[in-house]
Amino acid sequence: MRSYKVIVTTVLSALASAVVVVPAVLSAPAQAAPPTPGPIVKLWNWNWNSVARECTDVLGPAGYGAVQVSPPSDSMSKGGSVWWDIYQPARYTLNSKFGDENAFRNMVNACHAAGVKVHADAVVNHMTGQGSRSYGGYDFGKYNYPGLYSSWDFHSPTCGINSGDYANDGWRVQNCELVGLSDLNTGSDYVRNQIAGYLNKLTDLGVDGFRIDAAKHINPGDLAAIKSKLRGSPYIHQEVIQGDNEAVTPSQYTGIGDVHEFVYGRKMKEQFTGQIKWLSTFGQSWGLSVPSDKAVVFVDNHDTERNGSTLNYKYGDAYKLANVFMLAWPYGTPRVYSGFTWNNSEGGPPSANGGFVTDADCGNGQWSCFHRQMSGMVGFNRAVAGTPVGNWYDNGNNVIAFSRGGKGWVAINNEGGSVTRTFSTGLPAGTYANDLGGGSVTVGSNGTASVTVPAKGAVAIHTGGPGPSPTPTVNPGEVAASFNANVTTYYGQNVFVVGDVEELGGWDPAKAVALSSASYPVWKATVSLPSGTAVSYKYVKKNPDGSVTWESDPNRSFTTPSGGAVTRDDTWR
Repeated sequence: MRSYKVIVTTVLSALASAVVVVPAVLSAPAQAAPPTPGPIVKLWNWNWNSVARECTDVLGPAGYGAVQVSPPSDSMSKGGSVWWDIYQPARYTLNSKFGDENAFRNMVNACHAAGVKVHADAVVNHMTGQGSRSYGGYDFGKYNYPGLYSSWDFHSPTCGINSGDYANDGWRVQNCELVGLSDLNTGSDYVRNQIAGYLNKLTDLGVDGFRIDAAKHINPGDLAAIKSKLRGSPYIHQEVIQGDNEAVTPSQYTGIGDVHEFVYGRKMKEQFTGQIKWLSTFGQSWGLSVPSDKAVVFVDNHDTERNGSTLNYKYGDAYKLANVFMLAWPYGTPRVYSGFTWNNSEGGPPSANGGFVTDADCGNGQWSCFHRQMSGMVGFNRAVAGTPVGNWYDNGNNVIAFSRGGKGWVAINNEGGSVTRTFSTGLPAGTYANDLGGGSVTVGSNGTASVTVPAKGAVAIHTGGPGPSPTPTVNPGEVAASFNANVTTYYGQNVFVVGDVEELGGWDPAKAVALSSASYPVWKATVSLPSGTAVSYKYVKKNPDGSVTWESDPNRSFTTPSGGAVTRDDTWR
């Protein structure tokens, strides 16, 4: 939430973080674990059809653990002119400018099929501050929502949050109106039941977790009471913004769920516009507001990219490198952000027909689609989970490198010229594909590698990842057969080729030849086969549970040439 400065004269900077001191927090169900393995990606203001497609085509194959989507409830309509109308709910039906309930359900199902969990942005602190008609065609007033809330369901007498309240009066922060938005009385059991009913409806549709908008403006005891009414144990992460010398701190909310670590992004901006050499000690001692195991960390979000407190996509390489560091460094649950491009900080996403958001198109310049640039680093993040930092290197300025427990190694160059040197990687000898694209890295028997790190660029490698597909030694009477299969998979699935000759396993999937995903979605391998021989084959997927999925009939077939090489370009069927 946060930016509603057009609603009232209150400026955005007044919305620093504060919360009343928590009385004994009510007993709440256990917190579900964050999406492990795999980071969260926030596809902000993407419509449901676009999220579904992205889960299938990009997020699942890359290994993202969860996707956070925008508020799905019906909201006050500004006809597409602004982004913030979605943070003024008018009722709890799923008729938003991103699609209807059916589209939302289909999106959740598609993401689950791709192995990606779904987190919904939940706006439960308030209702609206202006308007009278919703995207779903519902008529309402600021304190009157027919069939849902009336004036007695809001904090009364009404009052507004003043900038001084954040340091001096936590009660007002949680009981007065945030930039003129009608503040729900979350101490009321009726209100709690309506909110819990809405969240339970979403979990019934398959939602796995919630980002609680403006959590700092809700008494933690009220949030705990609402959570106690939820079915299951959805993963909760809360917007509680750390401010200087305020009445309350984000740590008061860690008993309810994880907390968004806003200080993290501010520190990333300081370092990546300064000297990144200092990051060798980066952690809670830098003034981060909650411990690593309770933090959702990010370089930016939809508010901070607009208010200047963090980097954003407009910073180009520095922004990318900060995200590389986040996915490589062991602190918190990382969340990668993608929204739409903007010049007007209040302007809404691409839309049509009265403000309904059009499909995200990563090729038209209107959507940042930054998460796609981090797809390789997602695999790195998963591979190194739980491992310590080692082999730190810096050049005293803006080049750093470090390993993660013998599982991964990364070098980041935030300078204007390339750097070539021999690094200690801490990895086993071998050749590794660069997770950020552009060749491979060969590690010697002593764990060192000579690497050129491009200007304003990075190199990252990890064990168990895709490597260059080796060309086998071809003996007389054999040919080099290259298999290139275009196959969509989800993280944990791998693709193999199996056939009727011994070199392809003799139809035994346990002996099938593994294909490399380095050129995903095209999986590749080169196999030495007998020349002048009729060969039948198929592709199979090996699933994380050990099961095998065969492509459909009929068998594929070809005859190898008498010498040289042959290439088979196929698409899964």
